[in-house]
Amino acid sequence: MIPRQEENAHLGYSDTPVLPDSGYTVHDGTRPQPPTVRFSGPHHVPGDAVVLFGGDSLDGWVSKKTGEPAKWAVADGCMTVVPGTGDIRTARDLGDGHYHVEFRSPAEIKGKGQGRGNSGIFLLGLYEVQVLDNYDNPTYPDGTVGAIYGQFPPLANPIHAPGDWNTFDIIWKGPIFEGESLVSPAVITVLLNGVVQHHAKPLQGPTKHKELTGYEPHDPALPLALQDHGDLVSFRNIWYRPI
Repeated sequence: MIPRQEENAHLGYSDTPVLPDSGYTVHDGTRPQPPTVRFSGPHHVPGDAVVLFGGDSLDGWVSKKTGEPAKWAVADGCMTVVPGTGDIRTARDLGDGHYHVEFRSPAEIKGKGQGRGNSGIFLLGLYEVQVLDNYDNPTYPDGTVGAIYGQFPPLANPIHAPGDWNTFDIIWKGPIFEGESLVSPAVITVLLNGVVQHHAKPLQGPTKHKELTGYEPHDPALPLALQDHGDLVSFRNIWYRPI
């Protein structure tokens, strides 16, 4: 006869050591189950994600400078920078979580280095993950696609050819402040086209051009921003899962 504990082993154990961080036993069947996440839509969006741009309109996006409705172009399921209209941001604040952004550089190649397919994804509107067409197009390493701009070059350059879509998955944990003091820095993990760019990388502070940076207290949740750098970069399938 199989002992009852072994017979129901698939349901967990109660005679195993207690885990020090949770109070549950090893293989504890009473521990809460992970929530089920289903996928839907043409881009396979997680069912518990907040869709920030689904391809139909720029509802929920505004000018970063003025707060007026965003003026980028929307067609064929994507939004495209309209040069001169300025950076755009979400109308809602977002904090720690998983950010998914797909982008495409123009198929027609113009310019070189930083002048080719340039844009950026700004977590909390302050911390830039670089968007750039670096397909056979070198530039300074901390400005390469996937870089934490001005701070850390990416670990690899897996960019697709101009005109093809690329996918960023970004895991973001913002800085923690107590009053005016920094308790812990922002930490970021970035994958581009499934290739790790940064793993649990502590940031030096908000990103800037040609400057060193440092932290100043700010809210833990702020809008996500996309950059108008004058190039016809397109974006689609933007979503966020809070962590």
